Amino acid sequence: MSKVVVIGGGLAGCECAWKLAQAKVSVTLYEMKPQKYSEAHTDEGLAELICSNSLRSNEFTTGIGLLKEEMKALGSLMMEAAEACEVPAGKALAVDRAKFSTYVTAKIEAHENIKLVRKEVETLDAPELAGADAVVVAAGPLAGRKLTESLMKIIGDNKLYFYDAIAPIISRDSVNMDIAFWGSRYRPEDDDYLNCPMNEEQYKAFVAALLEGEKVVPREFEKEIHFEGCLPIEAMAERGEQTLAFGPLKPVGLEDPRTGEQHHAVVQLRAENKDKTAFNLVGFQTKLKYPEQKRIFRMIPGLENAEFLRLGSIHRNTYVNAPKVLKNLELKNRRDVFLAGQITGVEGYLESAACGQWLGIMLAARLSGRTAEEPPAETALGALLGHLRTETKKFQPSNVNFGLMPGLKKRMPKKFRKEAYGKRAQEMFAEWMERVGREYA
Repeated sequence: MSKVVVIGGGLAGCECAWKLAQAKVSVTLYEMKPQKYSEAHTDEGLAELICSNSLRSNEFTTGIGLLKEEMKALGSLMMEAAEACEVPAGKALAVDRAKFSTYVTAKIEAHENIKLVRKEVETLDAPELAGADAVVVAAGPLAGRKLTESLMKIIGDNKLYFYDAIAPIISRDSVNMDIAFWGSRYRPEDDDYLNCPMNEEQYKAFVAALLEGEKVVPREFEKEIHFEGCLPIEAMAERGEQTLAFGPLKPVGLEDPRTGEQHHAVVQLRAENKDKTAFNLVGFQTKLKYPEQKRIFRMIPGLENAEFLRLGSIHRNTYVNAPKVLKNLELKNRRDVFLAGQITGVEGYLESAACGQWLGIMLAARLSGRTAEEPPAETALGALLGHLRTETKKFQPSNVNFGLMPGLKKRMPKKFRKEAYGKRAQEMFAEWMERVGREYA
C-alpha cells in the first residue's frame, strides 16, 4: 500500500487525507495541536474555523456556489460536515464551528487508512517523513516558523506573505433588541441576521473613531500587506468616509420592519450557531487593539452593552508564488513534496479544502500509475487550479470567482453574465464527471 504523510489538520489537510484514504492509500496526518497552537487557533479539534463561520453563497451564479456543488459531487468531507452542522444564514451556508470541527475530527480518527499523530513536524527533512511516497504540506498560512523556514529554504523566497484579520463575536443576549432588528438583505421576512441601524451622524462618528483608534502594528521587519478580499474594517474606512456605507454597512435591502425606513448604514450580525446565542460582526475583520475594539464597536446602535465572546485579531499569513514554485501542486525544487490549501495562494475555507481535495485525487491516481484529468478551466475547481499556475507580475491569493474563468464567447447584458458563467460551468463539470466521475468521486 502506498504511504503519504500530510502535515496539517486544517480543512485542506483533512480533505486531502480523506480522499487519499478513500482511495486506499495509507495516510499519516500530523497535527501540532494541542502540543502547540498558532496565534489564531484555540481549539484542539481538526478543521478549526478561525475566522467567520460562513462558507458563503449557495447561489450557482457565484464561483463559491459552484465550487460547493463540485466538491459535493467529488465526495467532499468538508461539505458533508457543513451540511450536517449547518445554521441558518439565508442564501449562504454557515455552520456551527464547534460541531463542524467535532464532526471532521471524528471522521478522520475513525478512518482505517488514516493515522492521526498529534505532533509538530518542524522541517521537510524530519525523520517522520522518511519512507513516505509523498509529503503534503497543508499546514496553512500559519505554519510553524521552523517548517516555514524549511519550505522557504527550498523555494528560495521568504518575502511572500499577507495579513489576515478576524472579526469579533458577541453574545446575542447583550444586543439591544429595542434597536436591532431581524432580517436578511432583500428578504426581510427571514431572521438569519440581526441588523444594527445607524443614522448619518452615528455613522460619521463611528468612522471617525475607526480612523483614530489605536491599532496593532506589524513587526518592524515586516511590510504590512492585506488580501483585498479580507480588508480590516478600519483599512476600508481609510479609503473614504462613505466606503463602509457602500460596502459591508450598506443599507440596501434592509428596511427596518418597524418603520419601513432604510437607514444610512446597517451593521449586520450573523448567527454563529443553531441556537443563535452568538453572532459575528459581518465584515468587521480588524487590527484594532482589544480595548479599542470594545470601545469603538459599542458605539454601534444596539451594541452599547455588547459582550464580546471573541475579539478580533490580526495574524501573519504565509503563501508561496505558486506559478513559479509549483507544478501540479508539487514543488519544482523538491519533487516529493506537495502543497495544499491557503499556502498555495488560494483564499477561503472552501477554496483551501477544494485544493486539498484535488491534490488527494491527483496523488491517489499518480500512486496507482495513472494521470488524473484536471477539471476544465470553465469550472470553479478548474479555474481555481488555473489561478495557481498563471504567472503575473504580482501573484496574490484569490477566492474562486468568474474572473478566473475563460471569458464568455458571446456578448450579453451584464445582468445575464453571472447566470451564463454558472450554466456553462455546470455543463462543463457534468461532461467532465461523465468521463471521470466514478473514478474521482
